[in-house]
Amino acid sequence: MNNTDIRNNATFTILDEADDWIVVNKPAPLQIHPGDPAGPPTLWHRLCDLLSYEIANGGQVSIINRLDRETSGVVLVAKTRELARLFGMAMQERRIHKTYTALVHGWPDWDERALDAPILRAGEVQEADIWVKQMVHPNGAPCRTTFRVLRRFELGGLPMALVEAKPETGRMHQIRVHLHHLGLPIVGDKLYGRDDRCYLEFIESGWTPELEKRLLLPRQALHSSRLELNVDGFPAFWEAPVPGEFLAAGGSLPPAP
Repeated sequence: MNNTDIRNNATFTILDEADDWIVVNKPAPLQIHPGDPAGPPTLWHRLCDLLSYEIANGGQVSIINRLDRETSGVVLVAKTRELARLFGMAMQERRIHKTYTALVHGWPDWDERALDAPILRAGEVQEADIWVKQMVHPNGAPCRTTFRVLRRFELGGLPMALVEAKPETGRMHQIRVHLHHLGLPIVGDKLYGRDDRCYLEFIESGWTPELEKRLLLPRQALHSSRLELNVDGFPAFWEAPVPGEFLAAGGSLPPAP
């Protein structure tokens, strides 16, 4: 399908495409996969609509790297079973590398650092009324993320920073948990932000003016900005621009702190 008008879709942006794969920039809060059959359309639904011709001719939609609903950025999708298997092996062999940009509360007292901090589900070691919540704990699974400060600034008198994060493992909520552990919660994060009660309040009442005052943004300020692929015959990387709300808060991204 080469008709550009057909390929346009207001819910995401196509970054690159070939006969058997496509790379898109997923916005927040678009969910990746369907959960509730009666729920709203997801990225998977939109891609199935977009790739209906390919599917009718034996193709499929296999989303390779998954993002949280409130995380935006680069998503790689295979259109064939063979390529889904190839990309899946590359993921297991750590030949696919991800870089994220996060807007956080606070000023790191470092410019670059690596954090080795194991993670497990909080409910395994303490009472927790939020089942999915993770935490750093010595009994958790090994977990490593490297960080680099891109910019420090103030917004309304509040210290904030734009931070680059590169997860070297793939644990649930890894970057969010690690930044919270470092005392640098992500702006807008309802679960690992400055007050995890926001998560329960949002589930009960939806987005409210009170939550807006506390969270500042309606989504967690985490963005998959770069996906590197170390597989012969494919592009080396894809990038998605940092969302406007990050830049509005922190200004343009400089090459160094």
